[in-house]
Amino acid sequence: MMFFSKQFTILTLTLCIAVSTHALISVSDNNPPQDYDLYAQLLQNDQTQNTDSSAEELKILIQAALQDKDTIRAINTLMKLARNYSHQANHKITYDVLWTALSLADEGDFDFEKSEIYRAIGRHYNYFNRREKSLEYLNRSLNKKKQLVAEDKLKESSLTSNYLAFTSSFRELNELKLGKIYLDSCFMYMDSTVRPSNRAFIKFEHAVILNDEEKHQNALETFNEVLPWFTDFIPSYNVLVYTYMGDVAKDLKDFSESERLYAQALETSYRFNAHNDFTPLIHERLAELYFSQGHFEKAYSSMKSAKKLDGIYFDSRSVNNRPLLEIQDAFLKEKELQAKAEQNQKIIQFKQEEKVLLLQKVILIGLVISIVIFGLLYLNIVRAKHRAEKRILSKKRAFEMQKNQEVIELKNKELAASVIKLIEKDSFIDALKKKLSDGTGDIDRREAKQIINSISNSNNDNWTEFEARFISINKKFYTKLSTKFPNLTVNDQRLCALVKLNFSSKEIAKLLNMSVESVHTTRSRLRKKLELSRNTNLKQFIADI
Repeated sequence: MMFFSKQFTILTLTLCIAVSTHALISVSDNNPPQDYDLYAQLLQNDQTQNTDSSAEELKILIQAALQDKDTIRAINTLMKLARNYSHQANHKITYDVLWTALSLADEGDFDFEKSEIYRAIGRHYNYFNRREKSLEYLNRSLNKKKQLVAEDKLKESSLTSNYLAFTSSFRELNELKLGKIYLDSCFMYMDSTVRPSNRAFIKFEHAVILNDEEKHQNALETFNEVLPWFTDFIPSYNVLVYTYMGDVAKDLKDFSESERLYAQALETSYRFNAHNDFTPLIHERLAELYFSQGHFEKAYSSMKSAKKLDGIYFDSRSVNNRPLLEIQDAFLKEKELQAKAEQNQKIIQFKQEEKVLLLQKVILIGLVISIVIFGLLYLNIVRAKHRAEKRILSKKRAFEMQKNQEVIELKNKELAASVIKLIEKDSFIDALKKKLSDGTGDIDRREAKQIINSISNSNNDNWTEFEARFISINKKFYTKLSTKFPNLTVNDQRLCALVKLNFSSKEIAKLLNMSVESVHTTRSRLRKKLELSRNTNLKQFIADI
């Protein structure tokens, strides 16, 4: 009985503060709501719903729930009341109501309700770019929900709403790559039990990310797919849908359609008195659009409207937001008065923990510095070892290349020597052929002719064997030569091979069975085909191939 009396006192104080500050301008948040399912149910008929009367009705229901000692019903109704004020962008009152709900949940074993409250608080912190606090409470909510899933108290699909909250928060912070990660988690946990409202908001977030990934047509198709659902159930949320569709149209260079969609978003906000604190961003988008088209007067007017509205909804000096940014939570003060001794003890404990934490930080810093120094030393050792290995490998490769070159040169010398012998042999055979042709000895003329033909065939075989041995030693020579100079004939290629082996013109003449003058002429023609200047040495040029 004492518990409910205390909570009733806190609630009364909170609601009094809410009523006293209700003179705030009626606006709405520029972000998706915290609990999409309940939000959708509350606002299915928001075009005719009187928000203030709903708030009064919810207050009566909260008091009745507390008098009936129905804590869960009281918490859920407080959450609805918080969403009601959040829809008007009365975030200070929303905070007070949420903390009151959390105070009720802290007094009992209401883990699911705590998870939902943490998620709502985290989303509200994000509205004013308090990123760290937002992520702190969103993670609290997610971890609490995961614990319930691990205990088989909830299905895994219930995590979808938490990952959706992360996705929306990162979209608002313009960190869409992180939002994409959590959106993937939404798809991973989404099954047939996920409500249509969550599915609609997931598709909306997916369309925004698709446009950021420059998949503009896919984004537009997804927006058009989800637009009818919002029109039927949450028409006020089309303020955001039309705005992001306008972004897609702008990216597609359809500026007139983009302007129309931005204007439709503003008209929707005015018609439903919803998402008014998103209108500064719409005016900024319009200003950028007008400026890019050279409509400077319109751009100036839109930017002026954006600054004015931004001052109303987000400037810390405005009447609307000053109470929000003052650290002032009625339920905390009430709780402090009721448990002052306990809190003093916690402060002492906190100071002790701070000392321990400071000592831990000092130790950690020292450890980190030691690790960094050790890491740098180790890195230097590894680099030195790598450089040494690289030098050794380089020397080894150079040695192997030199060795291979020496082997090739040796084989070329051997080949040259064998060719010289072949020349000498050919000279002898030429003399023998002449004698056989002119002779009148015991060998008749027919038999002599057969011997001459056999000797000629032997010469051709000798040249074929030479080319085969040359190619086996200089494997890529003919390939490179043909690639660089495709117009060379077979005889030109043979002449290049003999020049590479340092044969003289006289030796080449004997081997190719031509005069020395013909060799000089052939060499001159070869230089022209190779496009060599007079200053270029033919032997050196061919040796470098």
